[in-house]
Amino acid sequence: MVYFQISPVGFDCGLEKDNCNKYPDFCKECVKAKLQKFGLNLNYNIKFTIIDSEEKRVQLFQDLIWQKFLDVLNIKHILLMAKESGLALLDYPISGAGVNTELLTGFIQANITFSESSAASEGDGTQGGNYQFYEFQYETFNILLKNGQFIRICLVLDHKVSDSLKILVSEFLRDYESIYLDKIGEHIRKGKMHFEDTLDYMIDTFNVKLVFPMVLTHTLLPDELDKIKKNPIQKAIIDFAKELLASKSFFFIINLIDEVQKIVHIDANKILYEVYRLIEKKIIFPTTIETVEESISDFQESRAVRIDRNELISSIIANDDEISELKEKATYMSEEEVKTSINSYVKKAETAEKGLAYKEAQKEYEMALYLASGFDIKDEVGRISFMVLELDKKIKDLELEYALKVGEKAEKRKDYIKAINYYKQGLQILKNVQDLNGHESQIKKLEKKISNLQKHL
Repeated sequence: MVYFQISPVGFDCGLEKDNCNKYPDFCKECVKAKLQKFGLNLNYNIKFTIIDSEEKRVQLFQDLIWQKFLDVLNIKHILLMAKESGLALLDYPISGAGVNTELLTGFIQANITFSESSAASEGDGTQGGNYQFYEFQYETFNILLKNGQFIRICLVLDHKVSDSLKILVSEFLRDYESIYLDKIGEHIRKGKMHFEDTLDYMIDTFNVKLVFPMVLTHTLLPDELDKIKKNPIQKAIIDFAKELLASKSFFFIINLIDEVQKIVHIDANKILYEVYRLIEKKIIFPTTIETVEESISDFQESRAVRIDRNELISSIIANDDEISELKEKATYMSEEEVKTSINSYVKKAETAEKGLAYKEAQKEYEMALYLASGFDIKDEVGRISFMVLELDKKIKDLELEYALKVGEKAEKRKDYIKAINYYKQGLQILKNVQDLNGHESQIKKLEKKISNLQKHL
């Protein structure tokens, strides 16, 4: 017999609170009684929350989806390892962070050995058990590690882990070992096994699709179009998505939220909630899901035509002689030559990025992205797209630093108009990323500084 634990489950009792003499003191007992009639086994640790209005229900989902988004943005790499041998079973980079997993696994093993030996010497029986979390620093990253019975999971993070992500890691580890127990057992008994077919389960569990490149459906049914027109936030989302797709063949949710917020001054979690609803309706969907891709792409198109129609060219490379040469050369390239060229462009971009030549790096990344998309190499499109996104963040940081420095120099010279102008540029950059990077205090200080300078005019 297979037993299913279903959490969280929503239940509409069908009564208005003003018309129920049991509300709110006896709601829990009432709902439990109704659910038990459906044959549900309600154990002692059932969590019971009253959401007595539509506004509260929507707010609950807004907060939940926003936290999912923040958690997956924090994850740079996921690594599954065999607990005893330390061998990597599944190695999944979510961004182009460039983590060397061989060095990381050695570092992890050394930290676990040290932690367990230290705990044993201190006589703490809870340290060194199978199910605790390990948290430590590795290079510029935060590492979260958790052991299961047979495997361990490692998350490479940008920032400190949230409580919600810890809960998700625990649930994933428990369920993964249960679902793929036979495969794990075969690995333990016979050695090397392929675990790539479990990747979709990992992607779904950690909501990785929220940071995939996105596209819009090509067709909207009339009733869906009417619903979108009646929802001003959804309408703004669709309009801005179309604008972003005019220059590239995909967009990221984070960029879409920034664009919508420039016009619609509401919280980012409310925008994401509406984006999520559009994703559920398959009006917005990830480009990396093959079955969905097939519904909007004509794979009968020749390689030469796909290359010719590639829309991933930005203004940075659109008029460059190199892209013309690449365009012609790509028509006759084999897939192996394409992959070699992609790696070459990425290496050049990484070198340029390390040398702070960001515009050159951007150009090289986009040349690689052009090839990957033209030859429909989905894994590379996703990987390079994240590299472009990370580089874009660095460029914004540089633009912010420049705007603030110029503003400060102008302020010292009492050139208040110039100072205000550059401070406002910096303020706009901060506001575009404030929900994800916590710049609230810096924004307030800059707004106050602008206000004070305006008194001199």
